[in-house]
Amino acid sequence: MRIRWGATALVAVLLTACSTPSPAPVDLAEDLAGRIGIDALYAHLEALQDIADRTDGNRAQDTPGFDESVDYVANALRDNGFEVQTPEFERYGGTRGGATRLTVNGRGHPVEKASLLVDTGPKGIDAVTLRPTTPAGCTARDYGNVDVRGAIAVVDDKGCSVVAKQNTAKAKGAVGLLVVSGSAGQGSPPSLFSSGYYRELTMPVGIISPEVSAALRRTTAPVTLRLDGQPVMVKSRNVLAQTRTGDTRNVVMAGAHLDSVGGGPGINDNGTGVAAVLETALQLGHSPQVANAVRFAFWGSEEIGLEGSRAYLRDLGPGQLDDIALYLNFDMLGSPNAGYFTYDGDQSAATTPTPVPEGSAGVERVLSGYLNETGVRPADMPLGDHTDYYPFLAAGVPIGGATTGAAQLKTEVQARLWGGRAGTAFDPNYHTRRDTIDNVDRKALELMAPAVGFAVGTYAQSTDGVNGVPPRDARHRR
Repeated sequence: MRIRWGATALVAVLLTACSTPSPAPVDLAEDLAGRIGIDALYAHLEALQDIADRTDGNRAQDTPGFDESVDYVANALRDNGFEVQTPEFERYGGTRGGATRLTVNGRGHPVEKASLLVDTGPKGIDAVTLRPTTPAGCTARDYGNVDVRGAIAVVDDKGCSVVAKQNTAKAKGAVGLLVVSGSAGQGSPPSLFSSGYYRELTMPVGIISPEVSAALRRTTAPVTLRLDGQPVMVKSRNVLAQTRTGDTRNVVMAGAHLDSVGGGPGINDNGTGVAAVLETALQLGHSPQVANAVRFAFWGSEEIGLEGSRAYLRDLGPGQLDDIALYLNFDMLGSPNAGYFTYDGDQSAATTPTPVPEGSAGVERVLSGYLNETGVRPADMPLGDHTDYYPFLAAGVPIGGATTGAAQLKTEVQARLWGGRAGTAFDPNYHTRRDTIDNVDRKALELMAPAVGFAVGTYAQSTDGVNGVPPRDARHRR
């Protein structure tokens, strides 16, 4: 579904003959930050906690708790005068029927289906297995003189993602791919499976153990790879709302994921982010006097692969990706053993710096500058693929955001800087039933939530200057 936003503009012409001086203009960033109050934030958290309490203790995707969370946020925005959309998107919800098996010399061996949307049918595919000269199989050069046309390529799990391995094998003419590794999340390198990877796999891809790999080495005969079963797609929703004013070709986006895990109510993760972004929207209003339109997003299915934000970007029409000036993400703003982090947009703390969209460094400076002004000395949070800024980053959109930390352990240096307990997770209740409103750090939320308003207010006024982003005519993301 393509999201179409009207280019509604509010034009006000004020004629006055007053002889008294005009009052100094209000700085929107400072003003908006000052209006993000802790009592209003807690009212949102209480609403989300109440939802979880009456819906089996969670607000996870595909549950009544998530549906009620969608309704709560959407109704709060509509009551404030916003035009609200709750677009549906499809995601993988399991496999119906079929079986997975690798048959070698008449004996069946276990294989895990990685290509979740690709079905070999019950007969599977029959082919010999061949290995590239360099086991990773990440590039055409890795295959050397090995001709894998019509064969199943067997590679290791090192060097690149499973998508890159598949693309190379397919380009070389392979009809299938087997990756020797542990199961996803159970021993495989983190870089092998990026969130949403399965959507990019277009031929049969399986994961096998070293023991099965050894069985393949003992034969030169064809094997049968069966990755059978029909994928079951389920529907989920995002919540989107945009100001009626401001340039719709230079949109400032701010978002937070709305779902919890199934094991708890998710009040810090990520009710706090939702509360901060929602309250910023309500305080800004639907028709503020801004230069740039502001779009607020509350994502579904973050906890199961960033599916909501990925679907949003996939469904944008021609040119709509370039209309996004930057994306701000807020995930976990009230961790009970809080750290104070901004996402490392300038890669100053990265051991091995990676390319980041131009403008991300400026976003980091805006957020860290604000926090420094409030007396908090923020640190860099390394970039990764674990929350909803990642699909925007991968699409070339400047990103930024703030967090108080999750399962990472607080260091001695950080404990001296911010207080709290060294050697303990920033949020010891992360992804558990203890992630309740009673375990949110009120002080941390009171410090971090106004940063949302400050950043939104800053870029709603202007995306130019030293902390700005590339202009619209310099964006060529698709």
